[in-house]
Amino acid sequence: MKTDRIEKLGDYLPFSYGKSLLKSKRITTGTFPVYGSNGVIGFHNTYLTDNFTIIIGRKGTVGSVQFSKTPCWPIDTTFFISISDLYLARFAFYSIKSLGLEKMNSDSAVPGLNRDAAHARLIRIPPLPEQRAIARILGSLDDKIELNRRQNVTLEALARAVFKSWFVDFDPVRAKAAGRAPDAMDAATARLFPDGFEVVDGREVPRGWGLARLDRITENPRRSFHPSDVDPKTPYIGLEHMPRKCVALDDWGSTDTIESNKFGFDRGEILFGKLRPYFHKVGVAAISGVCSTDILVLRPTELNWFGFVLAHVSSDEFVQHTDQSSHGTKMPRTSWKDMARYQVVLPPELVASRYNDFAFPLIQSIVTNVHQSRTLAALRDALLPKLLSGELRVREAEQVVEEVL
Repeated sequence: MKTDRIEKLGDYLPFSYGKSLLKSKRITTGTFPVYGSNGVIGFHNTYLTDNFTIIIGRKGTVGSVQFSKTPCWPIDTTFFISISDLYLARFAFYSIKSLGLEKMNSDSAVPGLNRDAAHARLIRIPPLPEQRAIARILGSLDDKIELNRRQNVTLEALARAVFKSWFVDFDPVRAKAAGRAPDAMDAATARLFPDGFEVVDGREVPRGWGLARLDRITENPRRSFHPSDVDPKTPYIGLEHMPRKCVALDDWGSTDTIESNKFGFDRGEILFGKLRPYFHKVGVAAISGVCSTDILVLRPTELNWFGFVLAHVSSDEFVQHTDQSSHGTKMPRTSWKDMARYQVVLPPELVASRYNDFAFPLIQSIVTNVHQSRTLAALRDALLPKLLSGELRVREAEQVVEEVL
């Protein structure tokens, strides 16, 4: 019967050096992801490795561990390991994640991971069937997390597409003006739209609609808290927790790590990163908590306007407005004053409410997926060391995972 063995990481899974790739060659329309030490940083039309790949941060975000199922290009701030078998690659990925390589910074000036030092770390290697089983168990959790992420992208895109059709392109109005019924719309909703346009302050808008500043339907509640005023376990969101161009806020810390005053926010309110607004960090809070003062808290004046407000403040056009009106050269910031004067084409509240009936459930589904993914990630992280050490048997872990998937 085959038993576990202990080997040096470098003898079992030696690191290869990533290869440099000019920024000008990292394109958004490329086929293959380009990995830096902090994850995907662009795309390219060719790849460096075509197997399943583990990417390890060498410079910058030291010791970070990423996994790519697709051919990719790890750049020279990374190490990588390429393995042709999915389950063995995943087992290697989880083994390396458990080593705490992020604590092995060897250069105080420019963070760096020494390959020889990493190679000297010892890892437990169980028999191949157990490796595959461990990878399958933990991988099933990661697959569900990734599925939730993709679902959230689709849900957000769907809400945005309908918003653009109704309130930017005015498709229902144009259809009725041409004597046609609006596409994919029930008769009751179609009756809410006019059949023509008029000019308001030099701008063509649907007949009966108007122009208004954003603060007509949006407010900026300012609730300031000192760390001593809140429980240390209170969720905390900083700019570092907010993804770019994604309203699903699925990452947060806790207030036991902060020292200065912060703003409070409630679940369902909108958070907008005001520092360097061109980073496009806008999302819906999945929890109540406190946030950095470099984040503005927004909410609609009435719930009926929620979907309309969210779609506007997370749009490319609005972010461009905040960027152009921001103050400061090296660290530009926008403000609520700048945001409040943004002009919107304002429909009757009944039309906004009908859109909210469509969009709000989609956003709620996004928030539900966020919470489920965090629960699954916590379970994965709890099972990982126990499975790799042999403390927990594979069958026991399978039963736990079957209960949540």
